Amino acid sequence: MSEVAEQVVLVERRDRVLVLTLNRPAARNAIDLAMARALAAALDGLDEDPSLSAGVITGAPPGFSAGMDLKAFSAGELPVVPGRGFGGIVDRGSRKPLIAAVEGFALGGGFEVVLACDLVVAARDSRFALPEVKRGLIAAFGGLVRLPRRIPEAIATEIALTGEPISAPRLHELGLVNRLVEAGQALTAALELARVIAANSPIAVRTSKEALTRQRAWTAKAECAEQQLLWERVIASPDAREGAAAFAEKRAPRWQTG
Repeated sequence: MSEVAEQVVLVERRDRVLVLTLNRPAARNAIDLAMARALAAALDGLDEDPSLSAGVITGAPPGFSAGMDLKAFSAGELPVVPGRGFGGIVDRGSRKPLIAAVEGFALGGGFEVVLACDLVVAARDSRFALPEVKRGLIAAFGGLVRLPRRIPEAIATEIALTGEPISAPRLHELGLVNRLVEAGQALTAALELARVIAANSPIAVRTSKEALTRQRAWTAKAECAEQQLLWERVIASPDAREGAAAFAEKRAPRWQTG
């Protein structure tokens, strides 16, 4: 990874979890092309490392991310990475679970990065918004599509059309935020959640995520067959045999990595 990439996205391994920190604090972690490329490279590393089971994405203080770097955009730069999309994540995240740990704010493209994650941990005083309409833009990098899938459509419509912020406690009530914590505790809580996931069978976790993602496109007629194919993949794995053996022998399982 380049020196620039290391500066704008900090990468830290915590056991089987990879922590990725958006690190442009002077720009409120606004996403430019360098950050998008760095995040994409870090996600490539997460996918390719069989000893890693999950990722956590957070932001350096003062918050998660203020969204797309409008200064860079006005100069003609678009923070889109081929194959991964805006921010290096919104079109294709990771095959492994991703948890957003939000402090302060997640605005515009920053909110869309959160929506590209599988789970969300947020500080009580954090706020979220899609303010693109206030700048003559639209939340076209996942916000207008993913948000109505995660919360009631009427609330998602209000967020998108007004551009006004919504609080983390309200999003927790609506089911978007999985865990609501005190200020300063989002990363700690996200790591705790990630470690619970990482303790499980890697192939079972990865295949469960795949099913949860792909099921949106399955027809009612096809869903049983699609699930059966995934089931056959997992049941034939060494982890399936190890899980049963560990249960019978009353010991902790020893999963294969990958």
